[in-house]
Amino acid sequence: MSTATHPLSRHGPFLARARAIGQRAWTPHWLEGRPRPLRIAIRTVVLVLLALFLAWLVLFVTKGRFLKHPFESIASSTLEREVTVGGDFNLYFAPFNVKFRAEQLRIANPAWAKDKDFFSATLVDTRIRTLPLIFGQRRIKRLDLQDGKLALEWDARSEHNSWTFGDPDAPPAQIALPDIERGTISGTTVSYIDPKLLLAANIAIETVKAKDTAFDSDIRFSGGGTIRQRPFTLSGSLMSPNETVAGGRNKLALHAEAARTVMDVSGTLPGATQIEGADLLFKVRGFNIANLFDALGVAVPNTRAYNLRSKLTYADEAWKFTELTGQFGDSDLAGSLTIAMPEQRIKLDADLSTRSLDIVDIGPFIGYDPDRLEAMGAKGAIQQVNGHPRILPDAPLRMDAIGRMDANVHYRVARVRAESFPLSAIDLTLSLDHSLLKLEPLTANLAGGKLAADITLDARSPVVKTDYDIRLSPTPMGKLLARFGTEESGTTGTISARIRMSGTGDSVRQSLAHSTGRMVFIMPKGTFWTRNVQLAELDIGTFVQKMFEKKLKKPVEINCGLIAFTVRDGVAAADPILIDTSKNVMLGRGGFSFKSEAIDMAVRADAKTFSLFSGQSPIGVGGYFAAPTIDPISGELVARAGAGLGLGIFASPVAGVLAFVDPGDAKAAACGPVLAGANAKAMRTTKGKPRDDVGNGTTGKSESGKQSSEDKAKQRKKFLGIF
Repeated sequence: MSTATHPLSRHGPFLARARAIGQRAWTPHWLEGRPRPLRIAIRTVVLVLLALFLAWLVLFVTKGRFLKHPFESIASSTLEREVTVGGDFNLYFAPFNVKFRAEQLRIANPAWAKDKDFFSATLVDTRIRTLPLIFGQRRIKRLDLQDGKLALEWDARSEHNSWTFGDPDAPPAQIALPDIERGTISGTTVSYIDPKLLLAANIAIETVKAKDTAFDSDIRFSGGGTIRQRPFTLSGSLMSPNETVAGGRNKLALHAEAARTVMDVSGTLPGATQIEGADLLFKVRGFNIANLFDALGVAVPNTRAYNLRSKLTYADEAWKFTELTGQFGDSDLAGSLTIAMPEQRIKLDADLSTRSLDIVDIGPFIGYDPDRLEAMGAKGAIQQVNGHPRILPDAPLRMDAIGRMDANVHYRVARVRAESFPLSAIDLTLSLDHSLLKLEPLTANLAGGKLAADITLDARSPVVKTDYDIRLSPTPMGKLLARFGTEESGTTGTISARIRMSGTGDSVRQSLAHSTGRMVFIMPKGTFWTRNVQLAELDIGTFVQKMFEKKLKKPVEINCGLIAFTVRDGVAAADPILIDTSKNVMLGRGGFSFKSEAIDMAVRADAKTFSLFSGQSPIGVGGYFAAPTIDPISGELVARAGAGLGLGIFASPVAGVLAFVDPGDAKAAACGPVLAGANAKAMRTTKGKPRDDVGNGTTGKSESGKQSSEDKAKQRKKFLGIF
């Protein structure tokens, strides 16, 4: 059929006119003459915007009630939890923020949880800012929550928690609260259960409308619970100023008490539920700071009563305590502390310093009972066990708590207040990595000498092993022993030391009681104040003579000296004790026990030159670490005194004096092995002959190497054994 004969051909002009009118209706005048693709794109955008407006209009008019069942289905599928709305439901834009309102909202808990519901509320009414939501941020402009219940819970193995949604095998997530600018909360409770921390808490939250126009509302909370079977309480408030909506800040006040510990936190938060960037003041005081960290299930050293304050903020997923100041016991403390939890494992980083540290305050750090030290001072370190005093601390290492945390601590002490211990400039670096604790280096100034130590404690196996390596550089004895009667005037002698031991046990006492190693104290050539040496030698004649001649401070020359002990399973034997002076050779035998803390040693001095009234007999050193005794009237000295008395009666008074005459036949020591810290078998006389008067590094042998009757009797009494 030709175009001319088509039935509509006669209407062609009309259709062309209608088409032109339609194009003008859909094409604004400013689009006329523009390229066709541009006109199509603009029309598409207009249609999309029109569709969105129509969708917004439908939602606004219907309040989105028809989305109730789709919401339940989608939310349940996404969270892999049953989500239900028992009452009215709204979901729409009003006008630009998302309006969400649900009555009788319920979100189920995992099957393993004690509570059936993770969350439930009579009413949840919110307005959520749309633009932040598009970029993945949850910022609630306003929240109205009524009769809410939130159950936060960990499973028994701390592998899953109730607030990690979706895949049940996914790693546990941290609690992520939305930013809430303003809200009204009534009749709402929050519970928290953590079986691993032995923590159970219930907190009630209420919003109180303030009469003062300066505040929009005051959110108050209170409650309590138990942590590690210890009850605690807490209370506080969050005051939201009117300017919060315009970017203001919320005032927080929190007070908590538990286990003789009181904590207060005050300051401002960027938002009602926003901790990041908070500006807070933290105050805490208590009887023992270890009680505070028990809340985290981690171990820190015990302390005496303390009172601390610092600034507190949360940033980069870590709690940061800065500008920390305060005191513990009679000592001051300052610095900073950070607590983080990477990979669900607590990490503690600290940089701390003390200007003046009381020696008693060190006690709790190494295991002494802080209660006893607080009540009794230094005497609190001594306890009676089976009728005998003990001073080594026996507090067990908390293996479970050590294994749950890592740490990196730097601690400095300017001065230690100690009556008989001139210690200062302590610098300690502590690291803890998966139950391997290291103190390296630990340095200090001891009476002008440098004390350095590397201590490693390995708790990665059931049997805890500790390695000790302690060094003392040449230290002036005049300063070191000044408080024991030695004067620096006339004393040029020095002493250096090295202690290397390894032990097993979960306390300081147990570790030393099962230790093996060697302890060496070396005295090179120098001088020492005469009076102390002469008294130790019991050279009464020389002492009295010099006292009357007013030559009491004439120095005695020390050629070399060695005080060394070999330690086997906690028992230390002299190996050797040998001090060579210009006039005498001092020798010792016996030892002590870390097991019972008993001491049983004998020291005697043999003169190189003739001397009247020389005791020439062993001085007994006995007792216990906490109560040592010195017995110059030994059995041998008493026997010689008896012989002298007999001679005086049956011969003449002059003969009695002969019993106390020292012929001066002592063998001078070769100083090479002494200064090298060699054991007894390596000792030599100046003529190169082996010494037979220094023992052989055991506690049960006499100087001749044969067991004496006295030693046998002591062995029958469990010589240096466990009482």
